[in-house]
Amino acid sequence: MTTDLFFWILARVCGLTSFGALAISLLTGAALRTAVLDWLGSNRSLRSLHEYTAVLWIPLGVLHVGSLLLDHTARVGLLDLVVPFRMPYGALAIGLGTLTLWIFALVAVTGWLKRRMAAGVWQWIHRLSYVAFGLLFLHALLGGTDFSDPVVSALTWSVAFGLATITAARVLWGRLPA
Repeated sequence: MTTDLFFWILARVCGLTSFGALAISLLTGAALRTAVLDWLGSNRSLRSLHEYTAVLWIPLGVLHVGSLLLDHTARVGLLDLVVPFRMPYGALAIGLGTLTLWIFALVAVTGWLKRRMAAGVWQWIHRLSYVAFGLLFLHALLGGTDFSDPVVSALTWSVAFGLATITAARVLWGRLPA
């Protein structure tokens, strides 16, 4: 196995598992505060799962990006982590990944600073995770080589459907009070 092949496989595995951690975090976070699922609001295990996966994506995301930086075939450079849409190939997909990384990093940092921020400000920043997940979904759809796999595709679309369903429930039946 060549070094580039190793880093490519590592990038794929870490990208998929990071996506999974973020999906679980968003699904559990949205379910915890949805009025129609009020019986989940006091579920400590679900809250712990949300908090754990909200942090778990970080090392997985770092490994995903780091592997792509080390893979000479991918030709992703440090500047691509700062300036989106500048790649000569796959600019849209990789640019969406860059934007996703920024937004999720902002949500994570403000999550740690939650007690030092006004509740309304933190809540709106935290809601950006929905936007980031949509961008992540597009990043995976446009640039992910594993999306053609039926199992990966089915799981990914199922997560998107589940998140859309829970979000619709929050809109229709309301949000639990903080």
